[in-house]
Amino acid sequence: MLKVLPKQTASMYTRDGIRLDADIYRPDAEGKFPVLLMRQPYGRAIASTVVYAHPRWYAAQGYIVVIQDVRGRGTSTGEFKLFAHEIADGEDAVNWAASLPGSNGAVGMYGFSYQGMTQLYAAAAKPAALKAICPAMIGYDLYTDWAYEGGAFCLHTNLAWAIQLATETARLRGDKQAYQALLAASRNLPLYDPIPTRPEVLQNLAPDSFYHEWVEHSQPDAYWENLSPKTHLQNIDLPMFHIGGWFDTYLRGTLNLYKEMAARSQYRQQLLVGPWAHLPWGRKVGEVDFGVNAISPVDRMQICWFDQFLKGIDTGLTHQLPVWLFEMGSNTWQGFLSFPEFEHKPYFLSSYGIAGIREDEGILTTACPENAVDDVLVHDPWRPVPSLGGHAGIPAGVFERSHIDCRSDVLTYTSEPLDFDLHLAGDVVVAISCSADKPSFDLSVVLSEIYPDGKVYNLTQGYLRCQDGMNHTTRKIQLQTTCARIARGNALRLSLSASCFPAYAINFGNNSSMGMEAEIITLTISCGGASLSQILLPVIAGS
Repeated sequence: MLKVLPKQTASMYTRDGIRLDADIYRPDAEGKFPVLLMRQPYGRAIASTVVYAHPRWYAAQGYIVVIQDVRGRGTSTGEFKLFAHEIADGEDAVNWAASLPGSNGAVGMYGFSYQGMTQLYAAAAKPAALKAICPAMIGYDLYTDWAYEGGAFCLHTNLAWAIQLATETARLRGDKQAYQALLAASRNLPLYDPIPTRPEVLQNLAPDSFYHEWVEHSQPDAYWENLSPKTHLQNIDLPMFHIGGWFDTYLRGTLNLYKEMAARSQYRQQLLVGPWAHLPWGRKVGEVDFGVNAISPVDRMQICWFDQFLKGIDTGLTHQLPVWLFEMGSNTWQGFLSFPEFEHKPYFLSSYGIAGIREDEGILTTACPENAVDDVLVHDPWRPVPSLGGHAGIPAGVFERSHIDCRSDVLTYTSEPLDFDLHLAGDVVVAISCSADKPSFDLSVVLSEIYPDGKVYNLTQGYLRCQDGMNHTTRKIQLQTTCARIARGNALRLSLSASCFPAYAINFGNNSSMGMEAEIITLTISCGGASLSQILLPVIAGS
């Protein structure tokens, strides 16, 4: 490792005259070095150290590291508007970074979340100096991968993030009253306002927040198409190291980008998915400790990545498997030549009609049931089923949920204890044959693992908003992609409800946004015969 010079602060100007400020970390050594650029909106001193090593560590590996405040954030000038300026500003920043004293002209970018998004937007402009990127935990299609899931608004994460950004905006403007009110709201989210998805604190104190547009555009229209990286990356190709977490709310975006790039890129596309929430990336997420193998290897892997593509060093990277997934349960990393697409094994739902009252009444079975009784599920918006962990709740991760499964408005379907280890890797799909007595309803599905002591731990989940509620048909719910070993002696459980609040906004049954207009929704779930409600599990061959 090299010694590092004291941090410097430097500024550049965009093509429209906006000053962008950055901290620069340089190796204390002779010669020219590649540049690693991170562009972020949270104050550059943070530098994403909630998940990455400090920029000084990266500089000590032989890189000039630039941490830049995006337009209108930190000390950079201009007006911050979510993602609106990141293509042009990103291109200008890459070109500026490439021309810094001591630079060899090659630029790489790294960062997660917003910092991952700025990489994609900069890449969209095709700056010649940008040679490789490491986008982590991003939204490729902002509607389906970030703001909405299955057509339902991701309330908890979107609201928390909007208030965080609005609080920082108030601080930068010197508005003490707004800052204090928003800070208080960030510590106790306003989830119970008259219009739950439109809290008054944001309406009154952050009327220019992106949040209002996201709620307004509840369908995948031109607004999302114009804003999404997917629209701008169709003809872009460069080496990408994709990083995700099984309990990250944006895993869909990471995997969608990886799959598209892997299918068409002439360059190496590398994927790493750990047992992590959005942050931090450590061995414990929720109530489960996944062991020392779950400690983040990302910093050293990124240095290997950039050494290969920015310095031209043969690190052996290209001889290694490109896909590495952490298998929860065995707590080991599993390598693949490509993203796994194993044959799906069906487990069918079967019931004696009171799967919401008795946990032993609903059954998951590999044998297709010839006959079964319908289950009736009543959703009362007065007492919605609470969210707990998973990828969409705060905090995210794995939690013991038997107390939720005991509720009468949660249907549970449980398998017999397994007589073999079951290894899963890939996409999980649930098909539910059902109807409701209202035009609109939601389906929340959680797949869990039950241990011999009766404890129930969530593994993956999914959510779907249904707008043709009175039609009895089969609805398909895409669950969060996963990789796990279900140990011999443990059982599987599918939990089904009509809400998961506050992870997702409550469906009031009549397309109303007013809580006082909410209606009780009665669902009929069919199993057996022609109504093959089932879960399709990506089972690794031989398990």
